[in-house]
Amino acid sequence: MSIFQLLLIATGLILALILAYSALSGPSAAKEGARRLQGVRERHSESTKDKVEAQLRKAVAARKPKVHQIAGSQSRAEALALRLHRTGKNWTITQYLYASLGLALTIAVLIYLRSGAPLLSLGFGILVGAGLPHMVVNFFINRRTNNFTSKFPDAIELLVRGLRSGLPVTETLAVVAQEVPGPVGEEFKAIVDRIKVGRTMEESLQETADRLNTAEFSFFCITLAIQRETGGNLAETLSNLADVLRKRAQMKLKIKAMSSESKASAYIVGSLPFIVFGLIWWINPKYIGSFFTDERLIVAGLGGMIWMGIGVFIMAKMVSFEI
Repeated sequence: MSIFQLLLIATGLILALILAYSALSGPSAAKEGARRLQGVRERHSESTKDKVEAQLRKAVAARKPKVHQIAGSQSRAEALALRLHRTGKNWTITQYLYASLGLALTIAVLIYLRSGAPLLSLGFGILVGAGLPHMVVNFFINRRTNNFTSKFPDAIELLVRGLRSGLPVTETLAVVAQEVPGPVGEEFKAIVDRIKVGRTMEESLQETADRLNTAEFSFFCITLAIQRETGGNLAETLSNLADVLRKRAQMKLKIKAMSSESKASAYIVGSLPFIVFGLIWWINPKYIGSFFTDERLIVAGLGGMIWMGIGVFIMAKMVSFEI
């Protein structure tokens, strides 16, 4: 059996496992029936609690991104542009593509000069050129999101003080844009600018919520939407929201501290085989050069990489917690 046939068989098995997982992980019929029954009960109930829950569900459903999971973008290019915008940098799609292409060509040339294997060099070049820029963008997005989340409760407290002093909501948003530094001030300034050119406050908040894609700001938008529907003391509601967000941040830090040892072990176990293999191959290519020429070793290496990837994926899911 040739290496090409083995690769086809392995690809078919992986696709079969993916299809089986997709088929078995669908929504439960019992849960779907219970959800529909709850929706009917909320529509015909006269209870204030049921009405508030219905408004909350409606607001959450209205704020779910439609396509490509980023701000309802209609194309992958638009989704990429929104991701670059969320980094807080002035990067463009053209710069991102040029950086990816240059990195891929550089890695491919270096590996080809070292190994003489064109397909291997091309594969590693594409992998690094597509993966490393994506990881860099994710790093800057996460850093800016964390900075926003850490300062956001302070911005809400400033809103509460403005509302209690008698200022309208739009004026307090302008105060936050001027007084709070960092990503919070930038995003609130964008909201105020949209309101000044004629956009409604709901539309301005919705656009920022879609761009940020954070649960904290979505809570803020949902709170304002429910308050406009049901009434009540907005300052008190926002004060409670700020307290909830601070406790949520404390819980995240506690979970991060408790799972740090497991995450470090997962990183070491997952990366060490690849690092050792790369170092040995770079120092003495002849020692493990058969992995690139012998069909049996190629199959063994691919099988080991697949199982290692599955193990890393399982370990990542075990130490990943969502609040």
